[in-house]
Amino acid sequence: MNKKEHWENIYSTKTPAEVSWTQAYPETSLELIAQTLVSKNVPIIDIGGGDSLVVDFLLKMGYTDITVLDISAAAIDRAKKRLGADATKVEWLVSDILDFKPTKTYEVWHDRAVFHFLREQEEVSAYVDMVKQYAENIILATFSPSGPIKCSGLEITQYNHNQMEDTFGSDFSIENYFTADHVTPFNTVQNFSFARMKKK
Repeated sequence: MNKKEHWENIYSTKTPAEVSWTQAYPETSLELIAQTLVSKNVPIIDIGGGDSLVVDFLLKMGYTDITVLDISAAAIDRAKKRLGADATKVEWLVSDILDFKPTKTYEVWHDRAVFHFLREQEEVSAYVDMVKQYAENIILATFSPSGPIKCSGLEITQYNHNQMEDTFGSDFSIENYFTADHVTPFNTVQNFSFARMKKK
């Protein structure tokens, strides 16, 4: 099963209550996005945001130029159905992040738990090159060294402050970094590293 098939299978067979990343209110992400102080009409992208509620709350908060990218068409379809008529206010992209060819710069690039699936150095380098060209502010969340070593059965790379600095620091300054626990729908705890970074 390839990467796309893996995620299509998950989003076709599991409900939000059956996947670990579900959040009823994505407070930390929304708070970090607000901290960028960008205006409500600038381009924002949610990487891997398929079935996340980040887009719902961004719309409620008045943001008007939102893109959601996910490798899974099933996840995107689920989000569109959930939003109903509001889905037309969002640009939806079905793509692997490594195949994504941005056509504009995003003032906010939000990624909660996509980047940490990139295990090969060339994948990491491709991601860094992409944000260097197309992102002004990055909100990044990965599992921390105190968190899990796998997500959805796939191995991930854990990051702390120094590792994020080593990876992104030549082009971005880390404005805010902290770790936080996420309690899953089945009451397990996952420790995340969160960083808000600004292009130098």
